[in-house]
Amino acid sequence: MTATPDPRPLAGIKVLDIATFIAAPVTAGFLGEFGAEVIKIEKPGEGDPLRRLGSPSGRAGDSMYWMNDARNRRSITLDLRKAEGAVLFKRLVRESDVVVENFRPGTLERWGLGYDTLAAENPGLVLLRLSAYGQTGPMAPRVGFARMAHAMSGVAYLAGDPDRPPSNPGPASLADYVGAVYGAMGVLLALRARDRDGKGQVVDLALYEAMFRSLDETLPAYAKWGKVRERMGSRTSNAAPNANFPTRDGKWVSITTADDKTWHAVARGMGREDLTRDPRFAGMTARIANRDVLEAMVADWTRSLDREDLLAVCDANDVPCMAVLSIADIAAHPHFLAREMFARLVDPEAGEIVVPNVVPKLSRTPGRVESLGPKLGEGNDDIYRDRLGLGAAEYAALKSAKVI
Repeated sequence: MTATPDPRPLAGIKVLDIATFIAAPVTAGFLGEFGAEVIKIEKPGEGDPLRRLGSPSGRAGDSMYWMNDARNRRSITLDLRKAEGAVLFKRLVRESDVVVENFRPGTLERWGLGYDTLAAENPGLVLLRLSAYGQTGPMAPRVGFARMAHAMSGVAYLAGDPDRPPSNPGPASLADYVGAVYGAMGVLLALRARDRDGKGQVVDLALYEAMFRSLDETLPAYAKWGKVRERMGSRTSNAAPNANFPTRDGKWVSITTADDKTWHAVARGMGREDLTRDPRFAGMTARIANRDVLEAMVADWTRSLDREDLLAVCDANDVPCMAVLSIADIAAHPHFLAREMFARLVDPEAGEIVVPNVVPKLSRTPGRVESLGPKLGEGNDDIYRDRLGLGAAEYAALKSAKVI
């Protein structure tokens, strides 16, 4: 019986993931969700350090981080630093479309596996090089993680309250996940270009660049007027009222006004439509100038109601308002459930593991989460023996030499 072809848009694309930790591997995972075959290449005996980061999963040696972020791939072990390992890697490259890596710039070249060498094996190869600071520039050789990207991009400078030190924005690895999205986009663009001319290329992405791209008008406003935006807590510089506000039951909501229409909705919800005629609040410029007074009034209103009651009032009056949700809130939230934002998979050792589902949703060829992070080297026999055709003696010798 003929197998039904995989309808997902990246079916048939082969990806080698030689990266560690988060950003580039998550890029590979995104590609895998939409049909690409992803082979994770890990150091023999050790594996990706992500296996040991974070909460235990219930499977020996593998963390929740690993189970979530190493989804939709198979693991093989291979020491790229050894000559025999480099030879095997080149053989895998010949039949692959994409390699993703996040070593310090120059590392692959030191191993004799730079892009020119790999492209000689496969001219159509796309190589994603996702590093802290990029492949060029004076800082390229430095070690770095997501926190460095937050700091360098200007995002950390803006995170936190005005009278407090700069804060890390959101989860510590935010830049890794933002970078992974840009990495996936870069790979897809390079594959699209290859469709036209058959040639691969390097996708050079720095973590700090992905975060820097999120700074809206901060750069042009500085370049034009010398304006340096400072920390404002939950407020925003260009609109008021616009912040997180407390509720009577000790919770929080986020309220935004982007124009006069949404401000009028807030005033209507407050039962204070007279405020829309107050010259202090008549336009956005006036509201920003008087934000302390205005947002104190809004806070008094939100503090008078429990969160769910406040949300109902806001919804009835078209106020742009959302509860500030904890993960406990999210896990039971009807909208997350309706949008099928949780994927539930069962591991033989760890039991059920719930992970974020695929984003975005495609109407005709949707992606899917097929597997959790794999066990170390679980694909060795299949990839080396069956796909590359290694004989039993050669396979055993490479294993004994810890090449695989």
